[in-house]
Amino acid sequence: MCTIFITELMEKFSQESSESPPLCDSVCIHYKSLASSKLKYPTNFSIFRTHFPSKNMTNIISSSSISPLICFFVFFFWLGHGGAQGIQHSAAAINGADKIRSQFLHLLRTRRSPQVPLTVEPSKPVRHPLFQQVPTPTFSEAMESCPKADIKNLKERLKEENFYLHTEAGEQGRLPVLILSLKDSKQKRRPAVVFLHSTNKNKEWVRPLLEAYASREYIAIAIDSRYHGERAHNLTTYRDALVSSWIKGDTMPFLFDTVWDLIKLADYLTQRKDIDPKRIGITGESLGGMHAWFAAFVDTRYAVAAPIIGVQGFRWAIDNDKWQARIDSIKAVFEEARVDLGKSAIDKEVVKKVWNRIAPGLASIFDSPYSIPAIAPRPLLILNGADDPRCPLDGIKTPTKRARKAYAKAHSSKNFKE
Repeated sequence: MCTIFITELMEKFSQESSESPPLCDSVCIHYKSLASSKLKYPTNFSIFRTHFPSKNMTNIISSSSISPLICFFVFFFWLGHGGAQGIQHSAAAINGADKIRSQFLHLLRTRRSPQVPLTVEPSKPVRHPLFQQVPTPTFSEAMESCPKADIKNLKERLKEENFYLHTEAGEQGRLPVLILSLKDSKQKRRPAVVFLHSTNKNKEWVRPLLEAYASREYIAIAIDSRYHGERAHNLTTYRDALVSSWIKGDTMPFLFDTVWDLIKLADYLTQRKDIDPKRIGITGESLGGMHAWFAAFVDTRYAVAAPIIGVQGFRWAIDNDKWQARIDSIKAVFEEARVDLGKSAIDKEVVKKVWNRIAPGLASIFDSPYSIPAIAPRPLLILNGADDPRCPLDGIKTPTKRARKAYAKAHSSKNFKE
C-alpha cells in the first residue's frame, strides 16, 4: 500500500514549483529495519530516480513493504512541493471534527498552569542530552540513513537555533526547541516539518532527520516532550511525572500536555517570516507518533501528518486484552494504581482507571476511531509495524475504516494512506 502511495507522490512531485528544491538526479537509498521495536520491515529498500523535474520521469520502486523512514521522507517531500494545498472540504465532516476538537481543547485547558505571553528565550546547544534509559543510546542507523542533499560543507551551511518557547507558567511550560535550516536559502518562505522523539529520548536524538530535511530547503524543528531532555532532571523524571499524575490528577504527562506545547509551537511557527504557514508538517516515532497524531487532530495548522508506530486503539486494546505491551512501556504508574486499587495484579480495570485519570478520554471519546477521522481532509500517512504489540494492526481497523469514510466525504480519499 505504501509502495503505491510513494509512486503516486512521485508523480505529484513532477509538477514541481519554481521555488521547490530539486532532488539529486539519481538516488539509491538502502534502509535496514528499526532495531528497537521488533517490527517486520524489509532489510533494504531502493529507489532509483531519473531526472526529477521531467513530467515523464520513471520510478523504479522495489520491495513489497518499506522502511517507515523512507515513507515519511517521501511523504513530506509532497509537503515541500505544495502537495497539501488545494484540498477540498466537506462541511459536514468539518463540523463534526470541530466539535471533537473543541472538546479536546476544553480538556487541555482544564489542567493548564496560568497562561503567559508566548515568548522566546534564547538558549545554548545541548552538548550532553539526557536519555532516561540505560545504556544510553549513541547511534541509530535508521536515523542516520535519512538521505541528505549533496551539499559540500553542509555542517557549515546549517543555521542552528536553540531557544525556549514559554507555553504556560511553571517549569514544564518552558519548551526547548531546536531548529535547523540552510543559511543561504533563496526561498522567501519555506515548508517546515516538526519531528518528535520517542519515549526516554530527546530532541537531539532526531538531529540527523533535521539535517536531512534542512539540506533540502526545509525548516526542520524538534522539541523535548514534557519531562524529557532539558525538561528532565534524572533517569526517572518521566516515570515520576506519570505516577504523580495518577496520585494528584493535576497534569497529563502522557501525551496531552505535550500536545498543548505543539499548539503553542504552531502559534510560533506560523508567525515566522521564513516559514510558509500553509506548509507545516508533523511526524514522530512511537511516543512522538502519538504526539503527532493528536497534534494534527486538534490543530489544523499542521497541514500534513505522518505518525510512525504511534496510532493505536486504546479502548480496543482493553476490550481485546491486548493492553500489556503498551502498559509495560510505562509500568510504574500502573503498578502504583494497582496498589491503590487493592489489586494483586494489573488488569483491565486498572488500565481503564489509569487512562481516565492521566489522559481523560484517551480510551473513549478521543481514541483513534474518533480523532483520526477528524484529521481529514489533510494528508495523513499512518505507519505501523506488522508485529508491533504496542500498536497492533487489528486495533486500527476501525479508525482507518472511519478515516477512509471521512476522507471520501471530504473528496480527499487520495490524502489518506495506511
